[in-house]
Amino acid sequence: MLEVKDVSYTYRSKYQTIEAVKHVTCDFCTGRLYAVMGPSGSGKSTLLSLLAGLDLPTSGEILVEGSDIASMDRDHYRRETASVVYQSFNLFPLLTALENVMYPLELQGIKKTEAVKTAKRLIMEVGLGEKTYKQFPVAMSGGEQQRIAIARALAAGGKILLADEPTGNLDSVNEANIVELLKKLAHDRGYLVIVITHNQYVGSQADVIYWMRDGQLTLDSAAGRIQV
Repeated sequence: MLEVKDVSYTYRSKYQTIEAVKHVTCDFCTGRLYAVMGPSGSGKSTLLSLLAGLDLPTSGEILVEGSDIASMDRDHYRRETASVVYQSFNLFPLLTALENVMYPLELQGIKKTEAVKTAKRLIMEVGLGEKTYKQFPVAMSGGEQQRIAIARALAAGGKILLADEPTGNLDSVNEANIVELLKKLAHDRGYLVIVITHNQYVGSQADVIYWMRDGQLTLDSAAGRIQV
């Protein structure tokens, strides 16, 4: 479980101070797909950065199974507890699909033979076949690249998957396929999946919808009904 307790985050520069996240309190539980909706500049991506441990709150706490992220080794947290999938896929262009998925496994010191076996299994689990193993990102469709990015995130071994506009570069067919994959990971595999999005279709598929505006988070109690 992720617990967000009265969290605020302030950007400060020489010329201005911007409170991007304002006193947010909410819980995220495993086995559910969450959507955080809202317009550009509402604070969604800043909240994701906080949940991923990329930034620390200016005030408040983010607890993972009762432990404050601020007191953790955040590199370790991102490697083995929470993984992030981005709109732009962020695959290594000079590595094959298989090598991209193997990368976090090898960082963990897993032997190459075991890393290959695990990576192949994960590629199959996200709906791709053997022909994908030796393909480079440039030869893959957007939907295939996003599936490999998700497989790589799963390879880290954690149970928290954070997705920042994961369908933003996809057509409607691939968008629906990626959303179904994220739902399956939450419901069938027990992952905690949080999607940051402004896409109404993506949001409507979530179990729980939060709406963010001007740094403040509110719960939309009926999944599938988007606040506008």
